[in-house]
Amino acid sequence: MLVLNATYEPVNVCTVRRAVVLLLKEKAELIERAERELHSACTTIARPVVIRLISYVRIPRDTHRRKITRRAVFARDDWTCQYCGSRTQLTVDHVVPRSKGGTSTWDNIVASCAPCNRRKGDALPRQAGMRLLKPPRTPSPHVFIHVASPTIPAAWRQYLAA
Repeated sequence: MLVLNATYEPVNVCTVRRAVVLLLKEKAELIERAERELHSACTTIARPVVIRLISYVRIPRDTHRRKITRRAVFARDDWTCQYCGSRTQLTVDHVVPRSKGGTSTWDNIVASCAPCNRRKGDALPRQAGMRLLKPPRTPSPHVFIHVASPTIPAAWRQYLAA
């Protein structure tokens, strides 16, 4: 379930169980519901798809900067090699190789297909005759919603639009 802050900003993804607890404790309100309902011995409630927190929760802006994972890099780069545009055999590549002083930061790591990664090897892109399709950058927090959920339900899209 997609969790929105009081300002409708996406915050997190949670389980149906957690969403129902937040709704029952009146810490969240139901924004989007599924067609199916949830049944217990004494009640029936709508199955949440999107909930919104009643109170604003301050989210530190730098929390997403620390989470550099392969999956997050692939999601940021739209599951596309940043050298040739391929969508298969993805690996991660340090634009400036670590052996040449490159760091493991968002602005130095890109998704790369295995053939491009081998071709570039331990060189800078210009030395290997390669160019990036777009410069790497710190991703928006929305990228981590895509990382947390393998598929994005249609009901979430309007809240994730940048």
